[in-house]
Amino acid sequence: MLDNKKILFAAGGTAGHINPALSVAGLIRHLHPEAELLFAGTADHMEARLVPEAGYDFRSIDISGFQRSLSPKNIKRNLATLRRLLRVTAQVERILDEFRPDAVVGFGGYVSGPVLRTAAKRGIPTAIHEQNAFPGVTNKALAKRVDAVMLTSPAAAERMKSKNEPVVTGLPIRREIQKAGRAQSRFALGLDERPMVLSIGGSLGARAVNEAIVGMIALLWKEQGRQIYFHHAYGQYGQWVPGELQKRGIDLDVPEITLREYVDDMPRCMSAADLVIARAGASTLSELQATGTPSILIPSPNVSENHQYFNARALADNGAAVLIEEKDLTPELLARTVKELLGDPERLISMSKAAKEMAVTDANERIYEVISKILNSQFSILNSQ
Repeated sequence: MLDNKKILFAAGGTAGHINPALSVAGLIRHLHPEAELLFAGTADHMEARLVPEAGYDFRSIDISGFQRSLSPKNIKRNLATLRRLLRVTAQVERILDEFRPDAVVGFGGYVSGPVLRTAAKRGIPTAIHEQNAFPGVTNKALAKRVDAVMLTSPAAAERMKSKNEPVVTGLPIRREIQKAGRAQSRFALGLDERPMVLSIGGSLGARAVNEAIVGMIALLWKEQGRQIYFHHAYGQYGQWVPGELQKRGIDLDVPEITLREYVDDMPRCMSAADLVIARAGASTLSELQATGTPSILIPSPNVSENHQYFNARALADNGAAVLIEEKDLTPELLARTVKELLGDPERLISMSKAAKEMAVTDANERIYEVISKILNSQFSILNSQ
């Protein structure tokens, strides 16, 4: 049981790391209101905003990742990272001394490395969650130290060595995602019977995706006018998007077009959407499956082992999504695909059903069980039960 326990979560960098951690924290808070929950992250990434907005205490540490390509600019960044590494352990030690957690759980991002490593050295019960079939560098290193390794995909077990046998939990989905209803969400957003396309340029704002979506909106707006609702999140580096649409003659003051940097109300928007255009991160795909939302997936080619392509391929092969590789992406292709899907209601229904059939909806409960086990020093018997 987690009554009166203190849990420290480490997650940061992107929504794909932060939202699963928030999801598990939400379940713990629901079941054990007296438990104390604290998040550790970086001050200059999304966690510094998302975590306090969700109602949790937040502490920051100064950490960054190494750049693989050795350009003069990246060499300078790597030197700065080395300097941060020399200071970060003391920062983590201070957090552990002050909070005195009963368990520490990492959900990825650079911040997980020093937090989980330091906690494990102290003998504090530790666990990590790996969301992709191809584990990240940080989690591969931590797997040998922590008490429990939790996986979204069984395939990840073949690519990492861990102290104890990994547990397949699936990827956590926020309770709000699972509970969101289409009718209520559309009413709250002020939508009528016209279809709504939700597009996401990624939390940082992928240039190729944003450019294609800008072109797609301009093409369909010119062709169909106000027959489609467009909700687009352009990300941290997509601040240019509204101005570019205005240059193309799009009136941004109409209710049919909504632009913002980040979708803070994803459960409402995703459940209200008739179609979602997005990257193929594990967290996004799990939410699409949970809500049964048809999608057009554009995997990022700039990720390790090209794992987003294989994530998207699984949905496409099951008829839940259309896969467009970035090398093939054009505004014209995207507009044509959106038009074809919205014009075929039966196919959208079929895609929705296929997505729901792929959903794993009890990942939160499985992770809760693992945390309970490590707190009671019972992880060694977890897989035998």
